[in-house]
This record gives sequence, C-alpha cells and structure tokens, in this order.
Amino acid sequence: MAAGILIFVGIIALVIFFIAVRGAEQTMVPDVQGKELTEALLELQVKELYPRIQLRYSQNAYERGYVLEQEPRPGNIVKAGRRVRLVVSQGVIISKVENYIGRDISDVRMEIQTLASGAALPLLSLKEPLMYEFSTRPAGTILVQRPEPEVDISGPIQLEFVVSKGAEDAVLTVPQLAGLSIPAALERIGASGINFSFSLRAAQGQEKPETVVAQQPEANSTINADAVVQLTVTPPQKLNDDEVFKLFRYAIPTNPYPLAVRLEAQYPSGDRVRIINVEYLGGVFTVPCKVPAGSILILSMMNREIYRETLNPQPEPLSLEQL
Repeated sequence: MAAGILIFVGIIALVIFFIAVRGAEQTMVPDVQGKELTEALLELQVKELYPRIQLRYSQNAYERGYVLEQEPRPGNIVKAGRRVRLVVSQGVIISKVENYIGRDISDVRMEIQTLASGAALPLLSLKEPLMYEFSTRPAGTILVQRPEPEVDISGPIQLEFVVSKGAEDAVLTVPQLAGLSIPAALERIGASGINFSFSLRAAQGQEKPETVVAQQPEANSTINADAVVQLTVTPPQKLNDDEVFKLFRYAIPTNPYPLAVRLEAQYPSGDRVRIINVEYLGGVFTVPCKVPAGSILILSMMNREIYRETLNPQPEPLSLEQL
C-alpha cells in the first residue's frame, strides 16, 4: 500500500512538472502598422504579446502617435508573451516655419528638398514659379516669405518667396581676356561673373593656338550685368590620337538671376576635372575644351547634373563649324 501511494505521488509530481515546463501557447502577430498606439496596444494585449516602443521623428505631422513599423512582421507565428517592437512617430522634427529671409534661395531650395526626400506628402514645399523683384540685396536673396517665420506647422505647408534679382542698374567691368590661354580665360570668367559666348576661328598671323584672340566689348569696359561678352578662340594646332577638342554647347533657360553652373570632364581613368565654374544667367552655354578621348562632359546647375556627353575619338580632322 505504501509503495502504491509513493507511485501515485510520483505520477502526480511528473504531471505537474510537465505542465510547468510546457511551452507557451503560440499566437499570430497582428498587423498594427498605421494604427494609433492605444489601438495597437489593445490588439497586442488580446494576443498576449507585449510592446517594446521606440520613438522616431517623421516627415508628416499627421503621423504623430501612430505606429510606423513593427517587428516581428504581421502574420508571424510566435509564442505568447513575446515582445513586439513598435516604432511610433513623435511627429515632425520641426514644428514651426523657419525664418528664411536673408538667405540664398539656392541653399534653401536644397534644404527643403532634403527634408522632403522619401516623404509621400512633404511637410514643406516651394510654390513655383518664385516671385522676383529688383533689390539692393544680392541676387538670389529671399526678401519676403509667406507664411511668416515662427508660424506653427500642423500639416503640409507651401512656402511662397519673393527673391531679389539684384540691383536694376547693376553693371560689371569686363576683364582682360584677349591673349589668355583657354584654361586661364575660363578661370578669369568664373571669377568675374560676366555672361559670355565663345566662337572659333583659325589662327591668323602670329596668333597662338588655344588662345583668346579677340573680345568684344574690350577689357575694362563697363557693361550691364546681363550683357554678353563675345570671345573668339583658336583651336589646337594639332591633336594627339588620344585627345578631343570641342566647343561644347548647351541651351540653358534664361534665369531671373545668375545661377551656379559647372562643367566637368570625367576622364577614362576615372579622374573628374573641373573645366569652368561660373554664375550664369542663361542662354547658349559655350565652352571650348580639350580632353582625353572617351571623356564624359558633365554639366551641372546648382549642384544637380542636367546634361552629359561622351567625347569619342575623332576619326578625321573636323571643320571649325563641326567643332
């Protein structure tokens, strides 16, 4: 009888032990993405799951307090009692409209584009086209903004700017360019801020190849800021088999004020070399350049590429019109 009692007690103990160590029941992870945090917590509670909450800024003010991401993903089968990571929006990183007055429109445009990248509904955007007016402030300076600075952001806002075109009677002094080599002339043009246009003709008399041989207006002349300085250059006397000379042309729309334009060459070796960096008002952008065959000419405006062209080896000499 005593042995039977011991056996019975042992069986009961084993049953209790296996019940204690039995794995937790399994459950399916619900889909709580896009739901308010309180609603998401209730759904997890029903499934006997526990949240681990992480906060993150988002681009949309309307997402504040909503679940952006979850891990494990919806539909996974897990043990009850597991923790589910919830990424919850704490709203936008900016809550008021900044003061953009006095800043350069190019910098502000890039900043707003960066904030809007990846957002389905950008918090801030620019109303196009911008409004311009003459001003004593440097060209490109923001003069007026709407909404005004410090206005609360409760949803997507479209910014309206009035931008300076510069002084109405602005004038420039034409630099000395005739007699300079093409690279030296391009460097001086970039520093002067003048509008320019290049043309080619064969060298005459004692004129040197790859040189500015004529300019109009003459050096030290005073011109309006939108006037174009005509420059004549001579082509190379002879090209190596692995070189290409070209008068690059590209029509750039006329802008209310000069914008940063850059022409670079990416050599077959992978090196990237700047040819000219200039503030350009717009028109037919012409630049003479000599680069290794197979190079890629890359034209950028405001640090954004707008055109590229590959220069293949020239099988035979080209006329000046073709150049």
